[in-house]
Amino acid sequence: MLGRLNHVAIAVKDAEKAARIYGGAFGAEISGAVPLPEHGVITVFVTLPNTKIEFIQPLGEASPIAKFVERNADGGIHHICYEVSDIIASRDKLIAEGARVLGDGVPKIGAHGKPVLFFHPKDFSGALVEIEQA
Repeated sequence: MLGRLNHVAIAVKDAEKAARIYGGAFGAEISGAVPLPEHGVITVFVTLPNTKIEFIQPLGEASPIAKFVERNADGGIHHICYEVSDIIASRDKLIAEGARVLGDGVPKIGAHGKPVLFFHPKDFSGALVEIEQA
C-alpha cells in the first residue's frame, strides 16, 4: 500500500526565501510559488534526486498552518507525504487500523494536482502524514 516518499513539508514564514536557501546550498531545482486557497497555503517545491522538499507558508491568518508557524518562528517540519496507488483503499485500510483521517475524509486536490488526505499525528508517532494518489 505505502509507496515512495513524495515529499517532506517544512512550514515557514516565507516559502520562496526558504526554497532559495536550499536551492543555493544544494543546487536544487526550485518551483514557482503556488497559492492553494483550498488548503490555506502557498507552496514552493525544491526537487532533489530522490524526493522533494515542500515549503509551505500560511495563506492568510485563517490558514491551518498559521499557528504552527507562529509557534515555530524559524520554521519546522510540518508533515511527510507518501504516495499510494489507490487513495480510497489506502484511506479505508488506515481507518480500519485505527488511524484518524483529518477533515471529512474526502480527498482534496493537492499541490501536484492529485488527490490527498491527511492523518492525525497522534496515530503516527507524532508525524502528520499525508497520502497522495500516485
